[in-house]
Amino acid sequence: MGWLAGVLILFFGLMASIALHELGHFSFAKLFGVRTPQFMVGFGPTLWSRHKGETEYGVKWIPLGGYIRMIGMLPPRKGDLPGQARRLSTGPFQALIESARGASLEEVRPGDENRVFYAKKWWQKLTIMFAGPAMNLVLAVIFFGILLMGIGTPTPQPVISAVAKCAIPADSQLTECPEGYTPTPAASAGLRAGDRIVSYDGRRITDYDQLQGLIRDSGGRTVALTVERDGRPVSFQVPVTRNQMYDLDDPKKIVSVGFLGITPLQERERQGPVAVANYMGELTAHTAGALLRMPEKMVGVWQAAFGDEARDPNGPIGVVGVSRLGGEIAASESPIVEKVAMFIALLGSINLAVGLFNLVPLLPLDGGHMAGALLEAIKKFFARVFGRPDPGYVDVAKALPLTYVMAAVLIVMGGLLIYADLVNPIRFAG
Repeated sequence: MGWLAGVLILFFGLMASIALHELGHFSFAKLFGVRTPQFMVGFGPTLWSRHKGETEYGVKWIPLGGYIRMIGMLPPRKGDLPGQARRLSTGPFQALIESARGASLEEVRPGDENRVFYAKKWWQKLTIMFAGPAMNLVLAVIFFGILLMGIGTPTPQPVISAVAKCAIPADSQLTECPEGYTPTPAASAGLRAGDRIVSYDGRRITDYDQLQGLIRDSGGRTVALTVERDGRPVSFQVPVTRNQMYDLDDPKKIVSVGFLGITPLQERERQGPVAVANYMGELTAHTAGALLRMPEKMVGVWQAAFGDEARDPNGPIGVVGVSRLGGEIAASESPIVEKVAMFIALLGSINLAVGLFNLVPLLPLDGGHMAGALLEAIKKFFARVFGRPDPGYVDVAKALPLTYVMAAVLIVMGGLLIYADLVNPIRFAG
């Protein structure tokens, strides 16, 4: 039951995020007077729907996205009027464009001339299309704000959680101490789990980062160390050794530093708004970089789905995979607060990725329509500067051949992710 509950929590969280994305588009479309016949979550056959006013609201069977239908998304050809007979061409691409253009204009009724999307001002079209991704980005900020400010982030404390028996270099493949191993300084000195380190080498310790820096700088020396144990101070003289460890500034670099052999206790500490802003900046840059590497990542998904490659835990994941992760998190033995934190972090990360992905300036993504609106603004600006006639709207229909290619790529990617999530899913490593 716990596994099923986790699946449903993530699934409905994703569906709510999709609905709010479409609500962003819908709200501004209504504000600017665009007629919007449909507001749907999902694709395919309709599961449930209800009409209110001029809009049909509903849910469809395939939960892989959502949409709102606005009339006049594609403009008529220059010189044509809505309602005119279509002028089809024999060229395959041109015929494709004119067919889609005609289908878009068939819903335009008498009196709708000022309610079509293409006829709106460039900044209104830009706002309508940006409102969807913006809603996802706002949701990401809200989720991570709750996580960092409300629940807190795991922060190492100057309290010993575990004492290592022996020193194992960072580049070693060993997972256990070899025979005849040399005990770590902490083990030799008699330090225990639960000891709070209050002073090190004559300096009062206030946080773990300070302690870690002092340990790394004291390799090869014997230092005085005082802990609080069962409410009483206990002092030690500890001969700190040196070990091969990862550099704090460059995790790919291995350096020889002072080594004590302790693992710090992790406790959640609540952060402030500045920490949320910094975290969102770093995560946004990381997510944007991952999106740029999407083709390379999808090769890895293919190899994991049809070969023996392990699935990249930081790679792309679909609705099925996210829902399965939710089930594994809920079924795990982690404390409730950790489960809630992981659910929130997952939903925040997904909303951030969806928001950024939709800003890619290619149709059928929202960014494609945004690019058309910005191009229209630029053309109008130069027309005013050079005293030329208003160039009017940008004909985004001309990009339809590329749009269909992009749509096919997205469908293939979605299908591959679903298959990979079923046969070789990303597992919860908790």
